[in-house]
Amino acid sequence: MKTKSWEKYKAFPNDGKMKRGEVMITRTWMFIPGSDEKKLKKVQQLCADVFIYDLEDAVSPEGKKDARDLVRKYIKANQEKENYIRINGFHTPYFYDDLLDLIDLGLTGIVLPKVETKEEIRSLDHLLVERESKRNLTKGQIKIVPLIESALGLYNSFEIASASQRVQQLAFGSMDYAFDINATITKNAHELLYARSQLVVTSRAAGVGPPIDTVFVDIKDHKGFLAETQLVKELGFQGKLIIHPDQVDLVNQVFTPSPEEIEEAERIVSAFEQALVKGEGVLQLKGKMIDLPIVERAKRTLQSVNLYQA
Repeated sequence: MKTKSWEKYKAFPNDGKMKRGEVMITRTWMFIPGSDEKKLKKVQQLCADVFIYDLEDAVSPEGKKDARDLVRKYIKANQEKENYIRINGFHTPYFYDDLLDLIDLGLTGIVLPKVETKEEIRSLDHLLVERESKRNLTKGQIKIVPLIESALGLYNSFEIASASQRVQQLAFGSMDYAFDINATITKNAHELLYARSQLVVTSRAAGVGPPIDTVFVDIKDHKGFLAETQLVKELGFQGKLIIHPDQVDLVNQVFTPSPEEIEEAERIVSAFEQALVKGEGVLQLKGKMIDLPIVERAKRTLQSVNLYQA
């Protein structure tokens, strides 16, 4: 079932600066190996917000063509889902075949790996215009999610996010990024804090939605996964890339407001509205100062309640 979209980020402070129109807010982005038909068959029963049919790392070179055939088949069978494909990068011999074979009805967008420059996004945008025209699809229908996986990609992330109206959020790939900067992946993930924070800031500055966080590879470490998911929510991410069905509910749990959060948000908005009637712009609620940014955050929480009930 598709999630709803926020209405032009009405709850965001300074929302008049947003460049984009409606931006889909999504929590769970689940990778499905494009060559694994057993897993492809399970998409219909899974409740992730987005499915990414993976033609890159999850598929061997000799299996690329067969994987494209399978992915095309299962996207057509699941057109009610949010269907993305992670294609192979520009500098691979599989890039153009991925585009030629898979731009069709039922495809929501493309996850482009290892993006480092705005030119890559603009080139892909141009190719998508051509494919949409040939397939009689609405111009601009296919979205692009740039996967930031290197120091250069991170450095250029603002330009990448601003390069096309098709880009509605960035995503983070930590494994390649850590290798690129010669960092060691650790349990506490301190080595990723700068990159994560930078992606949140550049996304906001570019007027796109909050970014999507990297995968957590230890699928048996539920405690560690939950802690990391809570961390990236606090940093400002909107969701997480996932690789196992067991991770769906945990991510949705973290990114969906709890009953306590909803109740507090309702109290804040109500109290602030009453204060405005009295001509007051700042108030105290249970010993805490409440001003406009806190109220806007509360409004955002209440809007997301309807979003995630879909």
